[in-house]
Amino acid sequence: MRTRIKICGLTREADVDAAVAAGADAIGFVFYRASPRAVNVHRAAELARRLPPFVTPVGLFVNASPGEINAACLAMPTLMLQFHGDETPDDCAWPNRPYLRAARMEPGLDLLDFAQQFAGAAGLLLDAHVEGYGGGGKVFDWSLVPQSNETGVGLPIVLSGGLNPANVGEGVLRVRPWAVDVSSGVESAKGIKDPEAIRRFCEAVREADARVAGSRS
Repeated sequence: MRTRIKICGLTREADVDAAVAAGADAIGFVFYRASPRAVNVHRAAELARRLPPFVTPVGLFVNASPGEINAACLAMPTLMLQFHGDETPDDCAWPNRPYLRAARMEPGLDLLDFAQQFAGAAGLLLDAHVEGYGGGGKVFDWSLVPQSNETGVGLPIVLSGGLNPANVGEGVLRVRPWAVDVSSGVESAKGIKDPEAIRRFCEAVREADARVAGSRS
């Protein structure tokens, strides 16, 4: 299995192009106004038009209104949704779009129960638990993740939280996720991606995949 790669928090054409050139499978647009990486729907749609086939745009929302979500879906017909707030299963399901549900990892979280609540999700994105919303570029305790790339109810896991070119390989080897998601770990400044860091991140994922394949042969 190949680990999929998502580069999140893109705000510039050059960053979109760098992610695509490095082999990213998905790119993320942040629609949470409090984030330094936030973009509006018009800007995100402009950037999404640069994507070639089979690279998926993903919209990150935090307790957004139905109107905000609907506007993004209309502007980007292939948009996948990603929910990072206090959204209920019904909140996530009503747009009738594939979605990822973020789980804020901390001791005591019953990930199996969480996965059952959001059984309609395309996957669970595991992020660090910090004050406010989002992972804040922090790594959580990977031992909290079941030793499988699925939770037991068929939901793929997306590993997030503090990943960077130096540690993503270890994350792939230890967690064996379906995908990995990075934002601040490939930046030169908040909201400004570093193309060389993106390239090294993607290469590190592919190197880890090759090690996993070698261990199985």
